[in-house]
Amino acid sequence: MLPNFYLPFKLYLDETCSQELGEDLHQRHFIYGEPMEGVIFYISSQLKDTEARYGATHTYFLCFVWALEKLNYYLEGAVFKFLTEFTALKSFLNMKTTNRHILRWQLAIQECRGRITLIYKEGTSHTNSDGLIRWP
Repeated sequence: MLPNFYLPFKLYLDETCSQELGEDLHQRHFIYGEPMEGVIFYISSQLKDTEARYGATHTYFLCFVWALEKLNYYLEGAVFKFLTEFTALKSFLNMKTTNRHILRWQLAIQECRGRITLIYKEGTSHTNSDGLIRWP
């Protein structure tokens, strides 16, 4: 499916303890008058050795920032929803900290803050990105 830059995107994020990140970018189009959500782009990556030692919160935040950097072509200037199974991410974006990793990541997402809507999606129903990181 080709992207329509006038419509909002949905970014699904997932990470596992197996040291991998997976995201997929979706968009809802009308095909024959019916709304249908289709995939625009899949991305996945393995964590570096130092990143693999991060806790869950840092790993999810890293995954979020990494996805924004990789999908910048699609998301720059666009409104999008960010769906994740990690509820603490919303408060993590606004927390005051002296941790250099978090500060750097918060600065990296500053540009698109007004265009992001964070949505919690329960883990059992959040399976879009699982195929990218749970491959046998």
